[in-house]
Amino acid sequence: MTTEELRESLLASPKNGFTRLSAEDRAKMESYCKRYMAFMDECKTEREATTWAVREAEKNGFVPFVPGMDAKPGDKIYYNNRGKAIALAVIGTESLANGANICAAHVDSPRMDLKPNPLYEDSEIAYFKTNYYGGIKKYQWVTVPLALHGVVYRKDGTVVTVTIGEDDNDPILMVSDLLIHLSADQMQKTAGKVISAEQLNVILGTEPIEGEGGDLVKLNVMKFLNEKYGLIESDFLSAELTIVPAGRCREVGFDRSLISAYGHDDRVCAYAELEALFTIPTPAKTAVCILADKEEIGSVGISGMQSQYFEHFMDGLCAAQGVKLFDCLANSFCLSADVSNAYDPNFAETCDRRNNSMLNYGVSICKYTGRGGKGGASDASAEVMGHIRTTFDNAGVIWQIATLGKVDQGGGGTVAAYMANRNIPTVDAGVPVLNMHAPAELVSKLDCYETMLACKAVYMA
Repeated sequence: MTTEELRESLLASPKNGFTRLSAEDRAKMESYCKRYMAFMDECKTEREATTWAVREAEKNGFVPFVPGMDAKPGDKIYYNNRGKAIALAVIGTESLANGANICAAHVDSPRMDLKPNPLYEDSEIAYFKTNYYGGIKKYQWVTVPLALHGVVYRKDGTVVTVTIGEDDNDPILMVSDLLIHLSADQMQKTAGKVISAEQLNVILGTEPIEGEGGDLVKLNVMKFLNEKYGLIESDFLSAELTIVPAGRCREVGFDRSLISAYGHDDRVCAYAELEALFTIPTPAKTAVCILADKEEIGSVGISGMQSQYFEHFMDGLCAAQGVKLFDCLANSFCLSADVSNAYDPNFAETCDRRNNSMLNYGVSICKYTGRGGKGGASDASAEVMGHIRTTFDNAGVIWQIATLGKVDQGGGGTVAAYMANRNIPTVDAGVPVLNMHAPAELVSKLDCYETMLACKAVYMA
């Protein structure tokens, strides 16, 4: 063998995914990304994503899960977990005793939530007090257009859906920052302290209502909310109201190869899982899609991946076939579809270049996440890595390897650990992202499309 032949046969040589796409592939990629962008414009919270998933699932023939229902090959079933998380399944031709092929993602994203008693006035400016949700750089959330999303349970039992700041005719909201001319002290602070959590107060208005007494601006804001939604101030106690970036997602770059949006992490993988599930034929093994809430704060709570709603759903399916739940889980496989950090040459010092995901190199397989010495990682086994590698190659999926930066630089986690805790072989894979957890994140169209193909390959394996 020549040196070149040896190099070709023995060494790994990752290539930009665009070198492998046909004109037909590119057209399918663009069409897919248009659908994804429409989803992102509509879904900025876990509730909105779940509502969208239920609506589209029913359009595609899925029916709500009912304990005791049949689970025959070809049946399409979904379980809506309190409007904030969802599990869906296409029943396969094989018994659930042989396990299921599972894709799991999350639909929550970092943001600012309103405190239970949020509305106040200071110096004739009305504000909302907030508590940030998930890991954010607080300084990124000032001076950017913001919108209010959420639901309110009123005292009379009615539910009100709130959206302000997305329509072109809507006002937007904003958090102020200190002008540069008076920032001598502020500019000496570390990035984590330039803006404090208690300074993330959202401006609502400055016009006082006519009359006497105090808090006239606050009263005017409350009057607006009452006229528009029938709310009174005590309704905030029974509300889930969230501050998110306003505006639509956009194509980025002269070549339009990137997509900018709030919440790619992790709705980019959630959408990939859903579209893949909606378009597969009846699989051999049952295909299951899990979209969880609360991942950004530890996967806790009734709608997080540590909740037993997943077991409740799977146990119902298993019972319909006379299968023990834990036999099914032990024989299952899970792709934890979550984003990875794309290599950024501007911050090369934070990454191990040989082991970092790259834009346009396809879906990134992450053997382990965690912090430092793999702290908090599920750490996929050699067998699991072999399975996913073979699955992707057999389906022609463009993929790459990923780790979460240099070992001592930081780290993070996904839902993978909680799926692995259920005795399900699990590995992470997903879309590389720039600006992760910022108000506007960046992803590659190619990587988005390949992640959908990756989910489809897992479902059909």
